[in-house]
Amino acid sequence: STLLTINAGDYIFYTDWAYSSFVVFSIAQSTMLAVGAVYYLLFTGVPGTATYYATIMTIYTWVAKGAWFALGYPYDFVTTPVWIPSAMLLDLTYWATRRNKHMLIIVGGTLVGLSLPLFNMINLLLVRDPLQVAFQYPRPTLPPYMTPIEPQVGKFYNSPVALGSGASAVLTVPIAALGAKLNTWTY
Repeated sequence: STLLTINAGDYIFYTDWAYSSFVVFSIAQSTMLAVGAVYYLLFTGVPGTATYYATIMTIYTWVAKGAWFALGYPYDFVTTPVWIPSAMLLDLTYWATRRNKHMLIIVGGTLVGLSLPLFNMINLLLVRDPLQVAFQYPRPTLPPYMTPIEPQVGKFYNSPVALGSGASAVLTVPIAALGAKLNTWTY
């Protein structure tokens, strides 16, 4: 669950493409945080578990950020999502609703969905301009022996076999429907 949440929305992609992927990132992250944290809260029954969960994810992501820094990128290039305040709201909801799981899911999930995009928007405003960084720090390329071979997609588009199989696949359904209709007619 932790790894799924960290990778939901891909925070490196979010940094690179900034505002264009902000909505996708926000939906994926808030959903995964709510699902993972609610699971842990209901499993343990202890308010504070969601904050612990968010803290662990934050530490993991800062370690990944350190790895990017080790590759030569500036430290303010890769974004670390802000999970902890939203998780604290989830813990507060769990405590305030007397550990009612339905209220936790409805109210807590709503609070996470509303707060996480807000915190991450502030986070995004503080990150260094990705396009400028891309030109200043070109990404390391793979050596030739590790470069993946591109699959030959679209190589057989003009072959008569592909044309025949595609046409037969498209025409099968209407012909079968017509046959079924003819079969119901009485002579």
